[in-house]
Amino acid sequence: MAKESMKAREVKRAKLVAKYAEKRAQLKKDGDYDALQELPKNASPVRLHNRCKITGRPKGYVRQFGISRIQLREMASAGLIPGVKKASW
Repeated sequence: MAKESMKAREVKRAKLVAKYAEKRAQLKKDGDYDALQELPKNASPVRLHNRCKITGRPKGYVRQFGISRIQLREMASAGLIPGVKKASW
């Protein structure tokens, strides 16, 4: 389980990215890279990192479900994800 502070930091970054997205696009279009440098570092979408919605785990993230591979396996085995079941042969 990830620390709550790490989860909160990621949420804060996402809000900053959304806040400055339009301004960033406009500055890029105009080619004003000096003004682009003045924006906060965390306003860059490159600094966002996908995290599991349940545990906050940063690695092993499955985009289709928004959760980590470990949670995906547990939930699929428990039948909590519609249309997904564990393969066995």
